[in-house]
Amino acid sequence: MSRRDLAATLRDLDGQSYARYRSLVGEWPIPHGTLEVVRTQADPFAPPSRVRITLPDAAPEHLTTTADRRRAHATFLLRRLHRALRGTPLQLDAGGQEVLDRTAGRVLPDGTVVVELGAPLPGPKRRILGREAATLLGETLPAAVAGLRWEALPDDGRGAATRFAETVEDAVALRGALADRGLVAFVADGAVLPRRSGIDDRPLERATPFAAPEGLRVTLGTPNAGPVVGMGIPEGVTLIVGGGYHGKSTLLRAIEAGVHDHGPGDGRERVVARVDAVKVRAEDGRSVVRSDVSAFVSHLPSGEPTDDFSTTNASGSTSQAASMVEAIEAGAGVLLVDEDTSATNMMIRDARMQQLIATEPLVPFVERIRPLHAERGVSSVLVMGGSGDYLGVADTVIMMSSYAADEVTTRAHEIAASTPGRTEEHSGFPAVAARVVDPGSLDPAGRQGKRRITARGTDTLTFGEDDVDLSAVGQVVDRSQVTGIGRAMALLGDHVLDGGITLAEGLDVLDAQIAREGVEALRDGPRDPADLALPRRHEVAAAVNRLRSLRVLTLQREQ
Repeated sequence: MSRRDLAATLRDLDGQSYARYRSLVGEWPIPHGTLEVVRTQADPFAPPSRVRITLPDAAPEHLTTTADRRRAHATFLLRRLHRALRGTPLQLDAGGQEVLDRTAGRVLPDGTVVVELGAPLPGPKRRILGREAATLLGETLPAAVAGLRWEALPDDGRGAATRFAETVEDAVALRGALADRGLVAFVADGAVLPRRSGIDDRPLERATPFAAPEGLRVTLGTPNAGPVVGMGIPEGVTLIVGGGYHGKSTLLRAIEAGVHDHGPGDGRERVVARVDAVKVRAEDGRSVVRSDVSAFVSHLPSGEPTDDFSTTNASGSTSQAASMVEAIEAGAGVLLVDEDTSATNMMIRDARMQQLIATEPLVPFVERIRPLHAERGVSSVLVMGGSGDYLGVADTVIMMSSYAADEVTTRAHEIAASTPGRTEEHSGFPAVAARVVDPGSLDPAGRQGKRRITARGTDTLTFGEDDVDLSAVGQVVDRSQVTGIGRAMALLGDHVLDGGITLAEGLDVLDAQIAREGVEALRDGPRDPADLALPRRHEVAAAVNRLRSLRVLTLQREQ
């Protein structure tokens, strides 16, 4: 075939029935590679056709040596292609600020670059506009993707691509160093933490750069930037305190975002958190299915058990209790909590209320937070501005003032020791029961038997007949990640869970498969048209736990 075969074929189809686009399915040569029409849409109003571009030998060896470098270079190329395709109807999943493993763009170990995108094929009145389609697929797209080859990049583009990969590689190294240094998070000097707005995740212009307080200053090594100085947040219980609008929640949001990598210029490219750090919050109205919330709900007036608790409409306190124990069950090693999004009675029961109310089923987090670390190895990082009772249980206290951090642990402990406080009513942290999920309840088939896994933004996952509310799962950052969560749930139900292993054990199996195959593990076959981005196990578990049709067979308890 000549390089003009696809364009010529499309021109020949001009004016024919829209269904004739099906004849395009297959591979077509383009300059420097191939264009494969994977699937064509049934009509002009259906989801766009799917196109895959393959460019052999398009990436240089130094950007293909590790999976992290390949992921970074794929993200760099997707962002570059997204800019090149601006103004065209072609739909490319280039993502946001995070550097995620996604099906839209991959760099293979041999240097091959693969890009997948949606192509709405023109055809008003269900008649093919062959000349417009020929320009779109035969000229515009091949020219844009040809510019992704290393040989086609200008010198400054090559330098930017290398810096992007090195930045991601350094972030991975920083995150990997945390556990050995006894840290749960790291915020580099010079980091820009505030974002432009709630809907614009780019760095705020003219924001105050972060500077580590002297008492928490550490230096971590990286393979490219060398030693990096910043604030290390140690394991244990850490409070972030300060007045309103001084940067407490901004710091915590940067830490929760630190489970993902960010590229140069984001401001948070050297802000990292351990991969098992999970943000939890209150969530009125969520369903809870057979969760062991006895650590935080000692008893109920109705006499119902709290170590095997279910509800279709949880209160703020019980929803937060469930989210905490579910996160721990799924393997969280760090809990991130902001008082602004927490249930007050879940966080604290002060001395005056203790005197007035003698019997209280809720066990506040302030009583469980230290044994949670001492007995279960789970650290906590809390934003707290309204309850001084936490000063006495904190290992580290960070004061934020006008976005500047200061370490005030000694002063906080002095205040706690000199001021009368509450009476401790509970001790220890009971073991959390592990749940065995019915794999049949993780079936995305609807009433007609058709599988339904659809993301609606980052807040909602349609899974079978259920709409799973993910609006309170703060570390979901990408629509394609939501689709990936749905695929991971289906994979758990179809091939991993067997009615005998626990949910956590199933997530271990899923993690191992993803470690081998990457985001490709979540595909529904090689011709799968979905845009997928890789989720963490913790967001998969959160979605499973919010599935209203979830069924739990048994609970396994420590002997």
